[in-house]
Amino acid sequence: MDGTDAPIDGAKPVPVRVARIAVWLAGIALLLFVLEQLGVPVVDWINHFFDELRAVPAYAIAGGIVLDTLQTVLAALAWLTILRAAFPDTRLPFRPVLASYAVAVALNGFLPANIGSLVMMLMFVTLIAGATFATVFSGFIVQKIPFSVLNVAAYIYLFATVSGSLSIKLGFLANHPVASVIIVLGGVALLVLLARIFWRRAAKLREQVKNGGAILFQPRRFFVGVALPELGSYLARLAIVAVFMGAYSIPVTFHSVVAVTASNSISNSVSLTPGGAGVNQAFNVAALSGITSSANAAAYSLAQQLIISAWDVVFAVVLVSWVFGWSGGKELVRRSYAAAEVKEHELQEQRAQRRAVRRHRWRIGR
Repeated sequence: MDGTDAPIDGAKPVPVRVARIAVWLAGIALLLFVLEQLGVPVVDWINHFFDELRAVPAYAIAGGIVLDTLQTVLAALAWLTILRAAFPDTRLPFRPVLASYAVAVALNGFLPANIGSLVMMLMFVTLIAGATFATVFSGFIVQKIPFSVLNVAAYIYLFATVSGSLSIKLGFLANHPVASVIIVLGGVALLVLLARIFWRRAAKLREQVKNGGAILFQPRRFFVGVALPELGSYLARLAIVAVFMGAYSIPVTFHSVVAVTASNSISNSVSLTPGGAGVNQAFNVAALSGITSSANAAAYSLAQQLIISAWDVVFAVVLVSWVFGWSGGKELVRRSYAAAEVKEHELQEQRAQRRAVRRHRWRIGR
């Protein structure tokens, strides 16, 4: 963004925007009809969604939506602080940051491998004058610090209190603790080696990374502008779990809420399925074992995931339309998603090349 607060498509009058949105809604309805005629069970999925919706009390849906919105807004505030510290010469308003973060949350709900976060970072690169991917990515690492501390504490609690939780998706770690420790130590050693090589050879990239983490050199600002909003966001996440658990008559205790929150986080981290589908339910059933029936735990988990994911999409669409204008926002997300796919392909090629070099060196060594 070149220091202005003007949306990309801000010149369009309100009636024109409303008309465009109406046309798009009609187009979506037509697309759903065509897909159904082609044998894609879109209507069945929508009916299933509304069946789940009807099973949840209105207060839980409303509370979940409010808390989910608060969770997104607070996390976006943390991003705003990080980006303003990284680009102090750019006047960066909150709305584009919030819209971009909302897009990431929405896309991560149904795309595998958290590609939504990559789309968000590329949106930031597009919006902020002089921004590079390396700078924004280092900001992404900084943004993860408070959440990671909270998540690790919840993981430790989950593994210590819920029998078998470690073996649902991480069976190798549970069955081979010694080998797992060796692998972790080897991974740390490899990271240290790569860091030394990186530090010597990439002065320009290192400077970009330093700029992205500039907020870390301002402890008070980091605490007030990043850590506190993310703590509030995390508490909102816990509250969402509590609200939906109460709707399914599952006892709301510190143990049940933290265990489910940790299991949700792990399933999203280790699963390549969109939104952790299936894996999420398996973790939740294990986390609630002995507290409620497996069927009730799975029903709760599915309902919460469907409702929150649907609201994330609605919230993102509304924000993108409001901040950037419908056509401008659609084009921005489209370009950023296409760039994210290219970036992901480049990263995969780089990893493949590194593996090929290692295999070649190994053959020579033999």
